[in-house]
Amino acid sequence: MANQKEDRPATATYADHEIIRPVNKLSKAVSRVSVAMPGEDPVARAEEALAQLSSEFGKWMMDECERLDAARRQVKTEGFTKKNFDELFHSAHDIKGDAATFGYPLCAPAADSLCRVLEHSPDPSRIPVKLIDQHVDAIRAMVRENARPDAREIANVLTKRLRAVTDDFLSRENMHRPEVLAVIKAPPTAPDAA
Repeated sequence: MANQKEDRPATATYADHEIIRPVNKLSKAVSRVSVAMPGEDPVARAEEALAQLSSEFGKWMMDECERLDAARRQVKTEGFTKKNFDELFHSAHDIKGDAATFGYPLCAPAADSLCRVLEHSPDPSRIPVKLIDQHVDAIRAMVRENARPDAREIANVLTKRLRAVTDDFLSRENMHRPEVLAVIKAPPTAPDAA
């Protein structure tokens, strides 16, 4: 059983007021950790761990592309159910977030563009399947052709075209929603692959 005195807040009473200091139970849950060796850098340790895993990044990115393609196929087969919509969005969003870490930064803007289509379409059933196909195929091609010497140039042209088609579609779909139009016309959130 805990010491009852430690469980009570400290109280200081004065003529015109009282100060109550609650028990800080959090301090018991926190432990102090010291760096094992002087000069050891936790960021350097994290980068070293990433370097050790880097041989897996290509496979992981291919797995993410397969997940994206499977989500697209589900949408084509069943339409936009909540589950299919969520899987397609989360798959594109994960690629957008993982692309740079996995060594495929050229994919992030295309994945961001697909996320924008899904996020800002007032009626997902009106999203042209061809627009989804263009995004998914572009992302997969960028991953597959990542090592090409001209990959950056091709990805930039492709991404700009996807962005233009996406903006055009979203602008037409959101004509009645000026607050959404302002968001659509904002600059991309994913860094330019240039």
